[in-house]
Amino acid sequence: MGLSRSQIKRLIDNGFVTLSGKVVKTSTKLKPGSEVRVCQPPPAIARAIPQDIPLSILYEDKHLIVVDKVAGMVVHPAPGHPDGTLVNALLGHCHDLSGIGGTLRPGIVHRIDKDTSGILVVSKEDFSHQHLADGFKNKTHRRMYLAIAIPGPKVASGTISTLHGRHPVHRKRFSSKVTRGKEAVTHFKVLERFGTRACLLSLKLETGRTHQIRVHCADSGFPLLADPMYSRPPKAEPLRTLAKGLNRQALHAAHLSFEHPVSGEIMSFDSELPPDMQLVLDTLRSEV
Repeated sequence: MGLSRSQIKRLIDNGFVTLSGKVVKTSTKLKPGSEVRVCQPPPAIARAIPQDIPLSILYEDKHLIVVDKVAGMVVHPAPGHPDGTLVNALLGHCHDLSGIGGTLRPGIVHRIDKDTSGILVVSKEDFSHQHLADGFKNKTHRRMYLAIAIPGPKVASGTISTLHGRHPVHRKRFSSKVTRGKEAVTHFKVLERFGTRACLLSLKLETGRTHQIRVHCADSGFPLLADPMYSRPPKAEPLRTLAKGLNRQALHAAHLSFEHPVSGEIMSFDSELPPDMQLVLDTLRSEV
């Protein structure tokens, strides 16, 4: 049957386990020859529900919607995050997302991490969804991120090109130091240095792997400030205090441009740094 102890207890508590035809309790003792039957209920259909959650909408028409996601918001429902996500908010707002992503990910063409802020485009119809997805696959869309890294790359600009796959030990993490995986390419440029302690980077994605920027920066020796998965807390002040105050990786999806799936017009959107990252920059500038 492959059930865990907690799953079996839940079935007993809900009356789905009988002993000789009678519903049992967890304290019921078995005797030799007892006939135990377990009736598993059909799985509940997982479906995202509409919720009235505020959204920052940069653009909207009948084909797509462009939003500026806040840090801390999960993009779509998943284990541990059944609601309160961007998808729940979008369903509460427009009710007509494309069905390609399924019942839990309707309209979702691409994602950014929960604690990464910034721009996402979401489709309202299947044709637009497929057109936008093809643009990401064919690398015709343009994505630029801003990040605060510690201490920063030694060179002013460069390209990181690696394989990308699951970390061999820490399965929730990804790594560029793998022997098998998918291609991952990130272009970076230093915009501003704060002595030898930190820098502001712009990063352009050529591919869109999970945690790609976070992994590339960390594995290249300049992890993102306050990244809970790929960096350690800074020891020196004011970075240590700034990292605690930020409480999420210093990464923001600042620019997105793409061809409109119907009109063919090039759509271009920019998002200013959110206040938490701007406060870090202002503090670092005052310390230099």
